Amino acid sequence: MSVMNFFQFAPADLAIDLGTANTVVYLRDHGIVVAEPSVVAIETISGVPRVRAVGDDAKLMLGKTPDNVQTIRPLRNGVVADLEVAEQMIKHFIRKAQGERSKLRRSPEVVICVPSNSTRVERRAIRDAVSNAGARQVWLIDEPMAAAIGAGLPVAEPMGSMVVDIGGGTTEVGVISIQGLTMSTSVRVGGDRMDEAITAAVRRNHNLMIGEATAERVKIELGTARMPDDGIGGRGLVKGRNVARGVPAEVEITAAELADALAEPVGQIVQVVRMALENTPPEIAADMIESGITMTGGGSLLAEIAPVLAEATGLPVTVAEDPLNCVALGAGRVLEELSYRGVLHRA
Repeated sequence: MSVMNFFQFAPADLAIDLGTANTVVYLRDHGIVVAEPSVVAIETISGVPRVRAVGDDAKLMLGKTPDNVQTIRPLRNGVVADLEVAEQMIKHFIRKAQGERSKLRRSPEVVICVPSNSTRVERRAIRDAVSNAGARQVWLIDEPMAAAIGAGLPVAEPMGSMVVDIGGGTTEVGVISIQGLTMSTSVRVGGDRMDEAITAAVRRNHNLMIGEATAERVKIELGTARMPDDGIGGRGLVKGRNVARGVPAEVEITAAELADALAEPVGQIVQVVRMALENTPPEIAADMIESGITMTGGGSLLAEIAPVLAEATGLPVTVAEDPLNCVALGAGRVLEELSYRGVLHRA
């Protein structure tokens, strides 16, 4: 077979975790090949908009663009908020995942992850965005199921497992047994809500306005789900604009301040997990005494959130080995292994 024919017919199928904060793309037989922020920069020249940057390059522009450039997050709370921009972003990531010879490959079959409580209209919007971006066939998979498979949980066994996936826009809770979601629920609270809480707290406590990127950095460096033992914890400097004086300023904040700011979103996550446990069938609930709760998603990396959840539920809580990529890895495994195809569905 010639090199041309090899690339033309080589598998190019993809699994995509289309997240509010980040998009992760899994290429069949290659693993994860793209993991970038779900951000698009649109530049308007003479009234005509065009894509200026996508992903990492676009995120660098957040809060720093001139009047004719706008940074857009096309997904909100895990669902498509701007269809046209979402299509452009997905098309960019598909081309990047397939590499330089993407023009020679056939249109891909795509498995895409969706929030478990999304409506039929929201699912259809995601399917249409992926189809319009060039996919020949689109399959949907619930995020909790993909996360459980990616975390290596025994989803095919007659044993109950619970997964808590804390993403940028939503927290998904799923109870899985025999390749099915016995119970699933979600709350539209995640990393973005945590960033907003930090931004509000810094403004309230220090009269300082900070941007999205700064709030996210502070959350990663100092954020914690519960108050430090000494009542202060770590310290760090934050730069922004003084609201009263209108000039750049720098202040010191503590982990205790962030714990106080994050108490509400963390409390909502704990509450939805407890609600899920209350609605879990008793035989499956009994399994969880041993299997416990597995956490995935970027939000599971928040310091002390696993111990807080363990204390609130009385169950063992573990964070998956690769929480940021669990959903994409699970969707990719479904793409490659026919035995998992029963978990897929259409919009």
